[in-house]
Formats: sequence, structure tokens, C-alpha cells
Amino acid sequence: MQMPSFYSIQKVLAPLGAAGFLVLAYSRYGWLGVVGALGALVMWVLLHVTRVVQVMRRAANRPPGYVDSAVMFNAKLRADMPLLHILAMTRALGEPLTPAEVQPEIFRWTDGSQSSVDCEFVNGRLKKWRLERPSADPADAAP
Repeated sequence: MQMPSFYSIQKVLAPLGAAGFLVLAYSRYGWLGVVGALGALVMWVLLHVTRVVQVMRRAANRPPGYVDSAVMFNAKLRADMPLLHILAMTRALGEPLTPAEVQPEIFRWTDGSQSSVDCEFVNGRLKKWRLERPSADPADAAP
């Protein structure tokens, strides 16, 4: 049996934690506590929206499919990572290798040495990735 990932557990724990926070606020302070807790939860959601906007703004300022180091990017990847975390790491949108809205989605990030990482996403989660490096065959080099 496979252990659930952190990201799938987080999907369940975040709403349960928010509901528990509201119940605790009501039991301690009544409806005034619920209003205060809702204010805190709205602030939490706004922080996450701000993070998404910041990641997308940084990605818009770089060429699509570019990463500083494909090897270091490959070393940081983990299964089930959301696409937003990968965009935050690369600070660039990936070069799409599949048509839009087709599952699985495959994106490529390439660095200056033409090394590239192909990432396969299913429902916005990283499932597989592959590092490709240019051949260092001396026969390919010009005399």
C-alpha cells in the first residue's frame, strides 16, 4: 500500500483545520469569535492568492521553458509536486510538448547548456520527469 503524499494529506487537513478553528472560536467567544476567525481565514486565503500572483508575475518575466540549471532542477523534483511549486522553483513557464487540456500534460525546461528536464503532469501534479543532457561524444565535435 502506498503512503499518501504530503500534498494529498494537506487537501484534507486544511479544511478540517479551518472548521476546527471556527468551532473553537465559537466555543470560546461566541459569534464574535466566529467573525474574528473568519477574518483570519480570509487573510490566510489572501496570502495564498498573493503568492500565486507573485509566482506568475516572476514566470511572465522570463522566457518560457528556461531554467538556470536543469541538473539542479532535476535534483529538487519530487513526485506529486503541484505545478505551482515547480513554477516557483524555475521562475518560468514550461515549454508545452502536448496540446492544451490533454492529460497527461508534458512541459520542458531547458538551461544554457541545452540540458533539459521533461515533466509529466496529471491533474496538475508531477508524476514523472526525465533529465536529458547533450551528448559529450568526441566524434560529434568539429575537428
